Amino acid sequence: MTYVMSDLHGEYDKFIAMLEKIGFSDSDELYILGDIVDRGPQPVKILRRIMSMPNVYPLLGNHEVMAYEVLKKLTVEITEENHATHVDSDLMLGILEWQQNGGATTMEAFSKLSAEEREEVLEYIGDFYKYEAIDVEEKTFLLVHAGLGNFKKDKKLSQYSLEELVDSRPDFDKQLFEDNSVYVVFGHTPTKAISGKWEIYHSANNICIDCGAHFGGRLACLCLETMEEFYIGQ
Repeated sequence: MTYVMSDLHGEYDKFIAMLEKIGFSDSDELYILGDIVDRGPQPVKILRRIMSMPNVYPLLGNHEVMAYEVLKKLTVEITEENHATHVDSDLMLGILEWQQNGGATTMEAFSKLSAEEREEVLEYIGDFYKYEAIDVEEKTFLLVHAGLGNFKKDKKLSQYSLEELVDSRPDFDKQLFEDNSVYVVFGHTPTKAISGKWEIYHSANNICIDCGAHFGGRLACLCLETMEEFYIGQ
């Protein structure tokens, strides 16, 4: 089976509970649509767990983008050549923005890793895709963190900026593709902000699966073959 989750935000225990609930096995596939890190208590523990799972495919979220940009710079060796310019205003602003958005838990856990482990984690995040399109039976699912921001009918996927894919919010009730077999699955926006409920939101071939795992809601998981919904939490 093919499953999708999103916005784990460091909720390792809920993630493990969901894997157990769906009976996730080596013959299944799981796509995580970004925002694995930040806010919650164990973001790096989730990363290191899925690094050992070849049938789990993480995509970039806006929190991975913030974390990667800061941590990549902070792990550069300071030398005589770069010490005067390495810590600049752009880095300081990046750190401030990240910390204001829940980056403290990720930075703390990352700092406890060995140099080799840090390099492995950063290399892993650096390989996250911005989006993925997969065919499941008679349907095509476009998987992306935030949706297709600034959508235009003739705009190719490769032409969308990173911000449009991981941060911009789409029109949740507008069908983007004329082909009724094409669905857009995304997270980023907690569903309670859309429908008032902590449950997967379906509208006009758009499927939002961020059910607020870290915000008093639930971790959601969707099976693409059956469209069965699974939840962990209240």
